[in-house]
Amino acid sequence: MDLKSLTTETAHPGSVDLDRMPVADLLALMNAEDRRAPDAVAAALPQVAAAVELIVAARTRGGRLIYLGAGTSGRLGLLDAVECPPTFDTDPGEVVGLIAGGERAFTVAVEGAEDDPALAAEDLRALALGSDDVVVGLTASGRTPYVLGGLDHARSVGAATVSVACNVGAVISAHADVAIELDTGPEVLTGSTRLKAGTAQKLVCNMLSTASMVRGGKVFGNLMVDVRPTNAKLVDRARRIVATAAGTDADTAAAALAAADGQAKVAVVMLLAGCSREGALDRLARAGGRVRAAVAAPAPSPS
Repeated sequence: MDLKSLTTETAHPGSVDLDRMPVADLLALMNAEDRRAPDAVAAALPQVAAAVELIVAARTRGGRLIYLGAGTSGRLGLLDAVECPPTFDTDPGEVVGLIAGGERAFTVAVEGAEDDPALAAEDLRALALGSDDVVVGLTASGRTPYVLGGLDHARSVGAATVSVACNVGAVISAHADVAIELDTGPEVLTGSTRLKAGTAQKLVCNMLSTASMVRGGKVFGNLMVDVRPTNAKLVDRARRIVATAAGTDADTAAAALAAADGQAKVAVVMLLAGCSREGALDRLARAGGRVRAAVAAPAPSPS
């Protein structure tokens, strides 16, 4: 498929005079076009849901979620990956972002890296990719060689695969177990897929990580009970999370959080189940980390 035939490379008929538009009109056009991003994601929700199920299954097996992309798409995958440890207390190795050209490509473009399909296979081999993992390939065009090569390698070792593209009938869709196609249309600035195509990909990444972590017991109600309180803001947030989850006051929540060694989830179980830190840890271990199940579980019989 030629680049010129891709919707993401097509000139937008409403922006042909972009360089002559008053700023207010230019921004209004961009804002109107940006609204297509959530609509495109909404149309693909069944495929996003199928991808979440693959990720949940992989994580249940001890596998990893690995994002793979080039340029803006690769940066979006990396961004989602690095946000998981502070939000969900995951190990940095549980959600990984790979970008063509390596981590330095996050800040400085590495020319030509995205054109090498073998490079992605090398990057995945370096991670010891296995059949328990799931690889999500992000590419606005839907034809980036680096991402195609990575998904093909992933399938060759039995890993689950997901593709995310911003063109309908994308080449990459045939290279994945679940194909997510986001019809975002032409960009206001022709070919600049960091705009609404990037926004749509970010929305999907948000959904994949958040929904899979919710299903994996990392959330209680709508509270991030596995948050890592690594700065003053997060310490305050953890205290408020414990207070809200346990229906108690700030001072009681703070005391429980201190007794729980800063672990909000443990503090919540301590307060709701009326148990010690050790008892809460035991309950959570038996409940697979899920707060509701930990609180509902009977206390272990004394030995």
